[in-house]
Amino acid sequence: MKVLLLMFALPLLATAGVPEERAIPIEHVYIPSGFDDNDNVEIVITGFLPNLCHKSPSASVSITEGQVDIKMTSLYYHESNPFCPEMVVPFTETVQLGLMSAGEYNVSINENSEFASSSLLKVARASSSAVDEHHYAYVDYVDKQPGSNLVKLKGYHVSDCFVLDSIDYYTNGKDTYSVLPKLKQVKEICPLKMTPFEYEFEVPQELNIPKVLLHVRTLNGKSHNTIFVNPTK
Repeated sequence: MKVLLLMFALPLLATAGVPEERAIPIEHVYIPSGFDDNDNVEIVITGFLPNLCHKSPSASVSITEGQVDIKMTSLYYHESNPFCPEMVVPFTETVQLGLMSAGEYNVSINENSEFASSSLLKVARASSSAVDEHHYAYVDYVDKQPGSNLVKLKGYHVSDCFVLDSIDYYTNGKDTYSVLPKLKQVKEICPLKMTPFEYEFEVPQELNIPKVLLHVRTLNGKSHNTIFVNPTK
């Protein structure tokens, strides 16, 4: 009897241990404005894993003329896996699209699946050949205070010859604030010296929705992205 039970159990255990790739539910697609054809274009996708049988959400990207196709998937283990409790796990994924030609793109997420979604991305033509006109602070953490519109941008400067000049922002008019912590150079010589910083930024109230994306530009055309829950909504 034990031998027979083991014979039936072995294929089930093998299935439980080998994951397959599956599309996952998408909650929202955030597309910051202000990108041009000298920028590394990014979009941010939020969603959730239905249970802990799903692991490691990831994005694969295909770009053709006027079209961006993204597959958001996870590694899925069979329900017989003993480590699959019922628990919804939210995720936030920053998807790197890289340098893109100026124009409009239809962004399609998980096309031909039950979780399909589409949005519009606009890439402007740059006014100069420079990758970016400004130096930005290297922000690697946004400290959000419960019940407050104030956040703290934390990170470090690569040299003490840079100080904060201003924190500017603009919106895409829908769901995203692009935050620009601009630096100015105050010394001619810039030795490599990691200098920590902490700057306060008040999240504006221009977008009348409960959750917005803070898309904080940082060094080398990159960004730090975080979802901010509006305490007054």
